[in-house]
Amino acid sequence: MATLTETVYGKLLSQTRPRVIKTEAENERALAEVEALDTLGRPLTSEEEALAELLTMLIVQFEDVHYPFGHASPLDALRDFMEVRNLRQRDLIPIFGASSVVSNVLSGKRSISKAHARKLAEFFHVPVSLFI
Repeated sequence: MATLTETVYGKLLSQTRPRVIKTEAENERALAEVEALDTLGRPLTSEEEALAELLTMLIVQFEDVHYPFGHASPLDALRDFMEVRNLRQRDLIPIFGASSVVSNVLSGKRSISKAHARKLAEFFHVPVSLFI
């Protein structure tokens, strides 16, 4: 990651005002902020990456308590993330490389590879362990 510019990062923090998430509404706001960063259509600056990482940690902390995955299979976790983000199979083609691979994974004919698990974790900003 490139060096953070404290002034730029400070400005992002003051606009977003991240804090420990205690309610569903606060979680929804944090999710919207992360999604806004994910859909900028360009690579994130180091400051934006730091903010996304912070928000993701706060979201994960809240959701671990309120929505534990328990022992969800990697495929179930993937389907859940797709549903939450309203994604279709075609949205995962950049991760899996081909529509046939996405289709085979989602139908259970093919398991999620370690390389795909890493890409999914990066895409959804979650631990790799959810997809392995």
